[in-house]
Amino acid sequence: MSNPLRLGVAGLGTVGTGVVKIVQRHGDLLASRCGRPVEITAVSARSRSKDRGVDLSTYAWEDDPMALAARDDVDVFVELMGGENGPALDAATKALQDGRHVVSANKAMLARHGQKLALAAEKSGVSLRFEAAVAGGIPVVKALTEGLAGNQITRVMGVMNGTCNYILTEMERTGRAYGDVLTEAQQLGYAEADPTFDVGGFDAAQKLALLAATAFGSQVDYDGLDIEGIDRVNLADIEHASELGYRIKLLGVANNSSDGVDARMKPCLVPENSAIGKLEGVTNMIVIEGDSIGQVVLSGPGAGEGPTASAVLGDITDIARGLNIPAFGVPADRLKPAKRAAASPKAAYYLRFLLTDAPGALARVATVLGEGGISIDRMRQVQHAGPQAPVLIVTHDTVRSTLDKVLQVIADLDVCLAPPVAIRIEDV
Repeated sequence: MSNPLRLGVAGLGTVGTGVVKIVQRHGDLLASRCGRPVEITAVSARSRSKDRGVDLSTYAWEDDPMALAARDDVDVFVELMGGENGPALDAATKALQDGRHVVSANKAMLARHGQKLALAAEKSGVSLRFEAAVAGGIPVVKALTEGLAGNQITRVMGVMNGTCNYILTEMERTGRAYGDVLTEAQQLGYAEADPTFDVGGFDAAQKLALLAATAFGSQVDYDGLDIEGIDRVNLADIEHASELGYRIKLLGVANNSSDGVDARMKPCLVPENSAIGKLEGVTNMIVIEGDSIGQVVLSGPGAGEGPTASAVLGDITDIARGLNIPAFGVPADRLKPAKRAAASPKAAYYLRFLLTDAPGALARVATVLGEGGISIDRMRQVQHAGPQAPVLIVTHDTVRSTLDKVLQVIADLDVCLAPPVAIRIEDV
């Protein structure tokens, strides 16, 4: 049998420990599938003494990940430390420059430095792989770079953060407010003590930036994303959306057109009978649209020890087999500079207004919408008691910049008692 592929694992948290467990448990299986043994030779983490529930005694230990990245007995540097800059970036760069493959689950680092790292990998003739950085156990990067390589990809979209999907589905299921469900998610381990990175949409946006670059053959453009989290999603809007046949999801969408790429991570309404509309709990889902294949839907666990470690081993297996695909599917020096679209494609919108319960109030709002070129598809007044009248409107397709101007005029009317709410309805 061929020489073993030797791994150096940097970071022994949930995912790193999961990788060690798979290599130890499935050594024979990996060897038979790869045509050569896959072995861990050295590891690195912050604490040697911590009990991780796995035997590390046969591996060399490096306190400094830079030293791990430079070891002669490491063929693949497995970066599972996290962090946009600092030790993770320094060690990954060192490994690539020294001719070692790098497998990473670090979406923050790749969303900022993916182009530079990809160039370094190709200069050294080695692989940079990051399946585990996008949608956990779902093999979406492999699908884009291999299975769908014969397609012109026009759109990628999906639910890419299980924490947010859990919170939104639980709000709908139980009728509890956002804050209560968030607290429960933290107690269950679905959300961090500081949940901003998840609920603010930033975690999912980094994944979308990597997906868009891979799908469209462009350089990573995280700063070009329009990002909004779920922390302002109102329980009333979830209930009203359900009454209208929709569900609210934190949806990442990247459209590719001759005008450029429009990429956004925002709460959207989706039809409740669509694949994304039916998605529950912490599950992730990615939808890919190509000119030859049409639409492909991939769904599965987006995080956790087993699923993410499984994705890491998928990349390692390809390297063991000698498969060296450019990180983003296209050689890094041929990736197009990111071109941002001037505006998002037209879409229908869900609007909610809180109006004075007086004759003519709704008519004034409808008049302003009409004069601004916003056509109404559906309209209903919510049952209420008291002087305030909630009103729901679903528009026909329109441009968001036009809608925003009209909503500002409505917000200034004396019959409008609160800022209008507008949520895009995505065609999925």
